[in-house]
Amino acid sequence: MEYKDYYKTLGVTKSATEKEIKSAYRRLAQQYHPDKNPGNKRAEDKFKDINEAYEVLGDAKKRAKYDQLGASYHQWERAGRPGGGFDWGQWAAGGGNPNVTYRDLNDLFGGAGGFSDFFETLFGGAGGFGGARTQTRPRMQLRGEDIEQPVEITLEEAFHGAERSLRKGERLVTVSIPRGARSGTRVRIRGEGGPGNPPGDLFLIVSVQAHKTYERDGDDLRADLPIEVYTAVLGGEARVPTLTGEVVLTIPPETQSGRTFRLAGRGMPKLKEVNAFGDLYARVVLRLPAQLTDREKELFRELAALRKRSG
Repeated sequence: MEYKDYYKTLGVTKSATEKEIKSAYRRLAQQYHPDKNPGNKRAEDKFKDINEAYEVLGDAKKRAKYDQLGASYHQWERAGRPGGGFDWGQWAAGGGNPNVTYRDLNDLFGGAGGFSDFFETLFGGAGGFGGARTQTRPRMQLRGEDIEQPVEITLEEAFHGAERSLRKGERLVTVSIPRGARSGTRVRIRGEGGPGNPPGDLFLIVSVQAHKTYERDGDDLRADLPIEVYTAVLGGEARVPTLTGEVVLTIPPETQSGRTFRLAGRGMPKLKEVNAFGDLYARVVLRLPAQLTDREKELFRELAALRKRSG
């Protein structure tokens, strides 16, 4: 009979904690689950091996007995395998016949198959310990798979918050997307993912559309602010559009093109921070006059001459 290395099957060390063993089992069981590998005999066999390994390593008493056996078996191997073979009889459940096969297993395939001869020899086919034919402990229920679904929103929706309705079977699930969401934000809807016990979660992966006026930089917004050349030279006022309406900005005389004004608190809401906002940065872009009259051109020439003489 072949010795089974359950630690190797789950990919953990012999010093692994209960939590580490459970985590390894969950990961591998999800990977090799028959629902994900229909018709794959190799995956089905691997799935059985994983469950058998967890049946032993996930139970403190079975694990203790298995560790004692392992120490004895490896000692026998290091000694050069003396005698006619390893004495499995002293480890058999209740000292029973190692060829006994039990068929009342409550496995994951509805009884179609069972644990290995190695397991049945040590613990009895129904998971008993020391010969007692007790019912095997309930198998771990697999959590449903998490599902990701992309969703696109406008910058205005990211500012004010939004809702999306998703159909799941015959149900309509309404999901709220919070204010301040940005591209890459994950909105979690518990229990609306893949079936399982418990069900998995549904994650909406937010993508915010590009905007014709604003460029988003984290929680801040950046925008160009076109102003007339006269306002830039003499000073005046400019109206700046924001996502909550226009604000009036005072432009000082001799403002250069490219100068940036910071409007505090006029940016995006900060995700998960109540009444906290980023800033809006308005960059001056000079708007030159077009279709000048002869008189306007003459005045510009006079101005150019004056600047030349004074320079």
